[in-house]
Amino acid sequence: MNTQPIRIGIIGYGNLGRGVELAIKQNADMVLKGVFTRRAPESVRLLTEGVPVYHVDTLPSMTDDFDVMILCGGSATDLPVQGPFYASLYNTVDSFDTHANIPDHFAKVDQAAKNAGKVCMISVGWDPGLFSLNRLYGEAILPQGATYTFWGKGVSQGHSDAIRRIEGVETAKQYTIPVEEALDSVRRGEAPVLSTREKHRRVCFVVAKEGADLAKIEKEIVTMPNYFAEYETTVHFIDRETFDREHGGMAHGGFVLRSGKTGVNVETNHVIEYSLRLGSNPEFTSSVLVAYARAVAKLAKEGVAGAKTVFDIPPAYLSPKSAEDLRKELL
Repeated sequence: MNTQPIRIGIIGYGNLGRGVELAIKQNADMVLKGVFTRRAPESVRLLTEGVPVYHVDTLPSMTDDFDVMILCGGSATDLPVQGPFYASLYNTVDSFDTHANIPDHFAKVDQAAKNAGKVCMISVGWDPGLFSLNRLYGEAILPQGATYTFWGKGVSQGHSDAIRRIEGVETAKQYTIPVEEALDSVRRGEAPVLSTREKHRRVCFVVAKEGADLAKIEKEIVTMPNYFAEYETTVHFIDRETFDREHGGMAHGGFVLRSGKTGVNVETNHVIEYSLRLGSNPEFTSSVLVAYARAVAKLAKEGVAGAKTVFDIPPAYLSPKSAEDLRKELL
């Protein structure tokens, strides 16, 4: 039995990168071997003593030193470039979460990973990720029915990051809020037909840079495709002091429900519900990334290559326990 810990690297040291660092500490079969940043390495202070910080420019020369790289950049502009590039060098895990662009991202990462003989997991987290699995389970078990996903109330990292990249924005937080009437209707088994706008609202709190065009910023937010254009979106401009005092948390969560029918005349109603209540979105997402890094390491040892999603991973590959222990303790 191999007792060597899985050697993990982190690319990007923001909220997600720090969460990955904390998650690794809770997994005895893993070790953090290095953190890579676009900043000056000497300016980065890690939570773990003795772990080196490198500039990202050194990554091509260190491919033998890491088993899996966890990419902790944003989905708006970082991961579309970083995913395929680092797939040519390392086994990787990313949290790409722009749902509409997942097929294109997968194709690009898959080609690079296969050419390099690497295993690269994309779109890992709770949605896409754990929620994706529950949508699949629900549809497979109740083929006659409808699937519903509700997010929030909580802070969306990807949507907040997308706002912060708009010219004139100093910082921002975006809250996704489910429409309670719609959620209650699904729970009652009424199987309503709901538009995107009828399921969620998005509320944005923005600190603008001095002299910025507020009307232009607001228009860019509410018309942003794949993020805000399909939703009822409200934008509030506030000062930095208010932002720091009232919007420092990173809580999130949500629900996946499958409403379906069985029976001779499909007269028996069923509702499957899976929910998450997260005290810290980045810390929880990081914990999911780390579990899937273990699966990537196992697949790499088997000689597998190419891009993978959560649909491709046997649940046992996420656990450090043996198959025997899993059958004994969890089955």
